[in-house]
Amino acid sequence: MRLGGRLQAAIEVLEDIEHQGRAASDALKNWGAAHRFAGAGDRAVIGNIVYDVLRRKSSLGWRMDATDAHSLVFASVLNDPDMGAEWLAENLGFDKFAPAPLSDERMQAWQSRNLADAPEHIRADIAENWLPEFNTLFGESWVEQAAALSTRPPVDLRVNTLKTNRDKALEALEGLKNAAASVAPYLDEAVRIPPLRALGRHPNVQTEQAFLDGWYEVQDLGSQLAAKLTGVQPGQQVMDYCAGAGGKTLALAAMMQNKGQIHAFDAERARLNPIHERLQRAGVRNTQVHQRVEDLQPYIGLMDVVLTDAPCTGSGTWRRRPDAKWRLTEAQLESRVADQQEVLEAAKHYVKPGGRLVYVTCSLFASENNHQIARFLQQNSNYSAVPMAELWDGITDQAQPYYPDYGAVFSPLSTDTDGFYIAVLQHQA
Repeated sequence: MRLGGRLQAAIEVLEDIEHQGRAASDALKNWGAAHRFAGAGDRAVIGNIVYDVLRRKSSLGWRMDATDAHSLVFASVLNDPDMGAEWLAENLGFDKFAPAPLSDERMQAWQSRNLADAPEHIRADIAENWLPEFNTLFGESWVEQAAALSTRPPVDLRVNTLKTNRDKALEALEGLKNAAASVAPYLDEAVRIPPLRALGRHPNVQTEQAFLDGWYEVQDLGSQLAAKLTGVQPGQQVMDYCAGAGGKTLALAAMMQNKGQIHAFDAERARLNPIHERLQRAGVRNTQVHQRVEDLQPYIGLMDVVLTDAPCTGSGTWRRRPDAKWRLTEAQLESRVADQQEVLEAAKHYVKPGGRLVYVTCSLFASENNHQIARFLQQNSNYSAVPMAELWDGITDQAQPYYPDYGAVFSPLSTDTDGFYIAVLQHQA
């Protein structure tokens, strides 16, 4: 497909999302099924355009003074520093499948409007009702913090030190097509493939032999840092109470050098399904998977560390799932806050005196993060918050995360990661 056909396809996908209320991934899948002539490269580029529009839907629409899919797709190309108006004119050419050209009225709006004059939530590219959440957490920097969620994310890998080291993993990744893996910041076992530029395409790192051999896992650097800040040690007894597919379980097992024991549990059994294959591929031998909460009864009061990667809105992952920020509702947030309170209250019973309860979300909402910890500490006087700056200094001397009243916040702006919150709570002996 030529550029014009790809732009038209992106318009059709965005219209499907708008009119049918579909998730972006489902709309792209449906388009691909109905247009089988489109190759993998075409589908990747169309997806990039769609996600770029969704990341910046508010600011692009404000500058274009229009919110229809046609205007937004052209705006996303004009807005990209690696593309722009001249690039578009040079590359669009004649294509009978191309969308109609942008009208003079829309182009005039784009050229005359300065985003600095837009309302704060427009500059932040979030729905207006989420303004208080970001403002409460970040204060004066909230607009910049939220806007950074509209950028393209990298692909981060965690090298599995149970099987290899970073240098060998980088050597194995040297042949990646259209991408270059390099050392990531902060952690010795982290590797990064930089964000896409223009209409580029990320390689499928999960088809590489090194991945199949268990040398690395795809895991955002923020998630890796959250696992590192648990401070687990070889020989300890550890519980991953909301293990899901096992990303952090695998990271903990590597930190523990397969020594000690990890108990992986998730209340939603279906989420645990991938963990068994992942544990085997990674060579993890110190993890038991539990599907029933009743099976955890023998471990009450015995765990050195209990990690709760709590269910959340996922607002910290909006770079990767930008449609989610426009579909999130107040009712969904309230439900997640209630779930988090239940998780914390349940997980605390497994921590031994002197042990630690670690609370993690991939959210940047104050109500899901430091407000939850403030409530928990108020109701549980036998717990205290560990100063996160001290824990961070024990890992790296590189740029600090953001520190609210309790815990630490990773974000695209502060740490060049997805948005994560972590708090470490000490159970008083």
